[in-house]
Amino acid sequence: MHVDVDVTVVGSGPNGLSAAVVLARAGLSVRVVEAQPTAGGGARTLPDPEFTGVSHDICSAVHPLALASPFFAEFDLRARGVRLEVPEISYGNPLPGRPAAIGYRDIERTCAELDDGASWRRLLGPLAADCDGVVGLLLGDKRSIPPSIPAALRVAPRLLAQGTPLWRTLIGEDARALFSGVAAHTISQMPSLVSSGAGLMLSTLAHAVGWPIPVGGSQAIPDALIADLRAHGGELVIGEEVTRPPGGVVLYDTAPTALLGIYGDALPPRYSKALQRYRFGPGVAKVDFVLSGEIPWTDPRLASAPTLHLGGTRAQMSHAEAEIAHGRHAEWPMVLAALPHLADPARIDDAGRRPLWTYAHVPAGSTLDAAEAVTGIFERFAPGFRDLVVGVRSIPAARLADHDANLVGGDIGVGGNNMVSALTGPTPRIDPWSTPIRGAYLCSSATPPGGGVHGMAGYYAARTVLRREFGVRRMPSLAPGTDGDGRN
Repeated sequence: MHVDVDVTVVGSGPNGLSAAVVLARAGLSVRVVEAQPTAGGGARTLPDPEFTGVSHDICSAVHPLALASPFFAEFDLRARGVRLEVPEISYGNPLPGRPAAIGYRDIERTCAELDDGASWRRLLGPLAADCDGVVGLLLGDKRSIPPSIPAALRVAPRLLAQGTPLWRTLIGEDARALFSGVAAHTISQMPSLVSSGAGLMLSTLAHAVGWPIPVGGSQAIPDALIADLRAHGGELVIGEEVTRPPGGVVLYDTAPTALLGIYGDALPPRYSKALQRYRFGPGVAKVDFVLSGEIPWTDPRLASAPTLHLGGTRAQMSHAEAEIAHGRHAEWPMVLAALPHLADPARIDDAGRRPLWTYAHVPAGSTLDAAEAVTGIFERFAPGFRDLVVGVRSIPAARLADHDANLVGGDIGVGGNNMVSALTGPTPRIDPWSTPIRGAYLCSSATPPGGGVHGMAGYYAARTVLRREFGVRRMPSLAPGTDGDGRN
């Protein structure tokens, strides 16, 4: 392994690239090393193996935080040429035996179509009006004074109301399902504080800024980060697996357990035992479809919804998440789906084929091929769906790590989607981005603030490295058209 740089970043996911950009803009020499043949980690886009005019997003497809994350707000993807289309409908939740619940960008329209829209407005209206404060709180480092005390005072009672068995505030089956579908993005038992926090933040974003979809696929986001890294002297090496410690300072955008294989007996014994005890959460089975046309929804409003939560009612979602947490496959698993072509028609090929991205929540390490289960759930709400399918690319949870080594057992949260990890990181440490290994740091979703394409775990890890290793306390500017010191 090369040693002639100040910092090596292992892994080229959004967090690793965010850390690399910060460090390169601070004037350090940075090399990013990626084991896969393409860079981007959970934000990659690759062509279908048969219908090459159709491309699939390998992990993430819709990006609620691409505009609102503090890192990306300053980095400004749009100013760097990334087209982010914001659909009128943020997400839709089909419901058995009744009309779907729809989360529009317009909160008033959302409320008008719910059985009791006033309860939705009471829960989310004040948060959407202070989106920056809410996001700053929930994506904060959990060690600093909240950037907005009023936001903290608004979020706290709502977090408890939606995160405890009372499930207070929302009235009506449709509103409860609409919120629960968003909260289920954490793949954790519901209700819980971690699912409640995710539900509040993502629902707030849906009304305040929308849920953007990158034109051309998720790959546009890491490509913009890589371009900035290279513009500031950084280097990207792909197709090279790190099996022993690189020299100098190293940031790992990896599962914490990867350090066991890289450092072996050189790990401090207590830390080694802690990593051996590290637990990953439930997984997802990925099913990418190629469709020949539009889905024939029984509720026609869903035809304009690029993001779908197909878990049924709140009670059905809660039951399914409890089942997989206990190692059992749910009869009706929670399914998340995305149709990026609704915001980006260029994703349709010359023959009219288009991608459908889906996840089904399953127990950790599941070997189940979920294609038939997902197809059956679509058929519930769109009879004739099966006839549109011209290609199926199914990856069981147990095999997701072949595509991204961080996704152990199919856990897209890298073990971080629980309240303890969100606060402490993979092991209890004052600085959760540090390790007891000299010069080694973690910057993956296993560290605060947890999963999602937001770049904040990388940003906080880079901040720690700058302070501890290089004595730099002022964070560099991320704004387009500036050097790290903020100059044009």
